[in-house]
Amino acid sequence: MASGVSNKHKVTAIALLMTIGIVFGDIGTSPLYVMNAIINARDNYSSDYIIGAVSCIIWTLTLQTTVKYVLIALRADNKGEGGILALYSLIKRLKYKWIYILAAVGAAALVADGVITPAMTVTSAIEGLQELDSGAPVLPVVLIVITMIFAVQQFGTKVIGRCFGPVMLLWFIMLGVLGCINIGVYTGILKAFNPYYAVSLLIDDPAWFLVLGAVFLCTTGAEALYSDLGHCGRMNITYSWLFVKIMLILNYLGQGAWIIGMQERGMHVGGNPFYGIMPQGFIPIGILMSTIAAIIASQALLSGSFTIFSEAMSLDFWPRQRIKYPSTLKGQLYIPLINMFLYVGCIVTVLLFQTSSHMEAAYGLAITVTMIMTTLLLGLYLRHKGTPLWLVILFLTVFIVVEGAFFTANIFKFMHGGWYTVLLAGIICALMLAWRHARIIRTKYIEYHKIGRYLDIISDIKADSDIPKYASNVVYISKSPKSGVVESKLMYSIINKQPKRADHYWILYVEYTDAPDTLEYSPEIIIPGTLFRITLRIGFRIQPQLGVYLRQIVEDLVKLGYLDLTSVYPSLKRHGIPGDFRFIIIHRIFSPSSSCSGRDRMFMRIYSIISKIGISDVKALGLDTSNVTVENVPLIINSHPSRRIRPVI
Repeated sequence: MASGVSNKHKVTAIALLMTIGIVFGDIGTSPLYVMNAIINARDNYSSDYIIGAVSCIIWTLTLQTTVKYVLIALRADNKGEGGILALYSLIKRLKYKWIYILAAVGAAALVADGVITPAMTVTSAIEGLQELDSGAPVLPVVLIVITMIFAVQQFGTKVIGRCFGPVMLLWFIMLGVLGCINIGVYTGILKAFNPYYAVSLLIDDPAWFLVLGAVFLCTTGAEALYSDLGHCGRMNITYSWLFVKIMLILNYLGQGAWIIGMQERGMHVGGNPFYGIMPQGFIPIGILMSTIAAIIASQALLSGSFTIFSEAMSLDFWPRQRIKYPSTLKGQLYIPLINMFLYVGCIVTVLLFQTSSHMEAAYGLAITVTMIMTTLLLGLYLRHKGTPLWLVILFLTVFIVVEGAFFTANIFKFMHGGWYTVLLAGIICALMLAWRHARIIRTKYIEYHKIGRYLDIISDIKADSDIPKYASNVVYISKSPKSGVVESKLMYSIINKQPKRADHYWILYVEYTDAPDTLEYSPEIIIPGTLFRITLRIGFRIQPQLGVYLRQIVEDLVKLGYLDLTSVYPSLKRHGIPGDFRFIIIHRIFSPSSSCSGRDRMFMRIYSIISKIGISDVKALGLDTSNVTVENVPLIINSHPSRRIRPVI
């Protein structure tokens, strides 16, 4: 299995520290609520139950996170980038046309998880105040903290990002130390390393699905770990995970030992075991650290959500949105509309569920769907890379069984809150699939002509002084991926719709590549000194700026002697003034006169609605609105032959 990870992510102490801060926020805050969910899953529990549950946690972290994601998924990188959409980009050209559905379902479920995770982690952390004062106003504080998290997104995280590594290092050390000092309360908890206790619990306990649903929460950050591959690199994540996993397991062991110790002393576990294992005087510090860690985890998920939507736009799963780059850090982007959507979702989650114990029921179901989709895509990727069929089948069998069990367990929580994330994921997925399908329909019915038949006409228009000059340089944005072929409406615009005389005609075609950071072009001279076609290849993580790119391309062509950009007007030419540029975008509007199936008509209507949340092609391509003309033309879809009117003589 080949890997294309870039050498830019060298393993250094600083890189490892940054990785701990960036990658492991979500999975690192799981001890806040996992053991609490496990004891809340049963009214009564024995020491064997706790040992079995901790054993399930240890082996879930080993199988799901270590084996699947760290050892296998991190090798499936797209030029150093990871995540389910980057994985889809690697295999989207395979013969299996349905794989885009897997990608859309997985991405939508991951975004739904990004809505509930900040609410869950922040609420779990702030609830620690109740350890000090049972009447503490948890809900208002949670709402304030979440509002602050979303408010600072527009400014970027360059400054606070530098603190993530050291703070999360202290957090994991705190988890490990607290766990170690409590393991002695009941050393029998160390039996949890034996997978027998995990298997025994799942076989003997009739309510295994409740236990497994709670256990699954320990690995919910694994998918985010894969998505952050591009920020830190495979080896930095792998080495950091060794430390993080040890600290997590120590904390889970300590919580388990403390719970059993409390039970043996006949004492009731009334609060969250995470805070229960802390010395009384340390609880305020623990609450503060938990809150900071929850903020960092939330920040990582928000950045991941912005990245998902950015990739979805380039992969034709989502309409173009306004993207801001608040800092110079690689991968730092901010999408205002998505930020608002996630904020509203988090606030609704908090107000709807009120407490972290209620949120646990809604948590987990969506992310199991993402994990299953990633497993299926990984199976296709492994086979595509030449992995023996029997190994691919073994991989798929093991992880489909494991994740299928987690999915089944979480399904039982559907009526208790699981419906919420399923609803969110379902809405997002439906919009993604509808948008993509509508784009396919629109592309299918664009009429193309060979450009060769128009070359003489274009040359004659350029030479015809009776036609008023439209601009020195007329630039069209084309949808045609093939050289030598162009849309009929584009030629109609030049020749028939107010004939456009110009010194130079430019046809730009933008190809969004599978490689995330590609930025290159290929020029083609169709009529020397007159007509040029430029193919721009832009990575799916690059925000297009066509005006800037064309200026750079023209400078290159002028240096090579392929054209003279100086204006042909004598008064301007005398002073070396360059000619002006005019961009023309042909906007196709679905025509009600189309004769198409009801299904296609429905998708076109949905497309029209969804497009309202996006930005115009002008802004999406990074063009200056002052020199752009948008020509609206009808998109007529005729899937049925239309009748021809008959003359009556």
